[in-house]
Amino acid sequence: MKTIKRYLFLIMMGLLLSAWVVAAGASVLVQCPGDSNGDAIVDSSNPIYNNVKCMHIGAGDGAVRMADGRDMYMFGFSDLTGITDNPDTPHDERMTAGMMAATFPAPKIVLDQGDEFYLTLTNVGMMMRPDLFDPHTVHWHGFPEAAPVFDGVPDASVSINMGASFTYYYNVVEPGTYMYHCHVEATEHMQMGMLGNLYVRPAQDGTVYSYQGKSYSRFAYNDNDGSTGYDVDYAIQLGSFDSAFHDASEMVQPLPFALMRDNYPMINGRGYPDTASMMQPMAPMMANPRNGVSTQPEHSLITANQGDRVLLRLSNLNITRFYTLTSLSIPMEVVGRNARHYRGPDGKNLYYTTSSVTMGGGESIDVILDTTDIPPGTYFLYTTNMNYLSNDTEDFGGMMTEIIVN
Repeated sequence: MKTIKRYLFLIMMGLLLSAWVVAAGASVLVQCPGDSNGDAIVDSSNPIYNNVKCMHIGAGDGAVRMADGRDMYMFGFSDLTGITDNPDTPHDERMTAGMMAATFPAPKIVLDQGDEFYLTLTNVGMMMRPDLFDPHTVHWHGFPEAAPVFDGVPDASVSINMGASFTYYYNVVEPGTYMYHCHVEATEHMQMGMLGNLYVRPAQDGTVYSYQGKSYSRFAYNDNDGSTGYDVDYAIQLGSFDSAFHDASEMVQPLPFALMRDNYPMINGRGYPDTASMMQPMAPMMANPRNGVSTQPEHSLITANQGDRVLLRLSNLNITRFYTLTSLSIPMEVVGRNARHYRGPDGKNLYYTTSSVTMGGGESIDVILDTTDIPPGTYFLYTTNMNYLSNDTEDFGGMMTEIIVN
């Protein structure tokens, strides 16, 4: 008991010291053309900024609540967009807002083909682990990056130290489903939760095409025939935590890399039944959620009206295994993989219909569910890795969500 009390005392002292040092010595610089106050929101009416999008995220630590009620320490990113610094205070509000505010998955990034995207990353420090001075990066996985400095791989680009900021620039030219993560000590930082959804909508959006007797104005890719048209879309990211690894990190113990075995499989940062709940799981007491409620804001409940085509933007950023997802009652038409449209050099579509898809870490697949002949009801999307249909020792959970056809 004395050891635990001493540990908690040291953590609290370190937390207070870290907060004071990081906030007082912070150097937050948001670069966003057309933004007048540093909140990463374009507020200029000048048309030269029409295709400019900006975002500000913080890298640090936080906590989430598993579907069985267990609280889990994690690393992650938080959304700092819209926050400005108050020059009348001794600290930078953008730093304090990001402390212990990490979400899982990371804030979702949605872009349009043709955008110029400015993503500012600020390293707010590790509040629960003030002994760590880990730098962080953002790696847009699968993006055809022309400049290595913006790629986020530490070997060829820069890493952002605690209390500093760096703005990544992307000329968004390829539509599709991607993902992003921290690439510093990638095995550790990704296992700890530094990963998120990212997808790019095609330039064809807004143009009406007729396909199979129905008109569409939203598409997965620039197909020029309407074959990837959809009515509703959902980003579905697979991930999982090893509670022993997270506990070791929180308790400042050697990390068991060789023994890593994930026991909390999740979709969009939640295990079933939380995946299918519109309510957000209550954040642990140690967390500082930006929305005041939860550090797991993204549900995975898929809803559609009968006859809708549903685009699922599937991605897997798990670092330990492949996962297979199945939808037995509603066939999946695969129209793209790894942000590439399934079309041959002769212009013919290479789509195929299946009941399951398998993804390794770093892979994405775009599938369309056609509910035309599907009776109204509740269906399931789940992994066929049956031992991952659990929340640790709690059965009937894990990597599963619901599809509701009205």
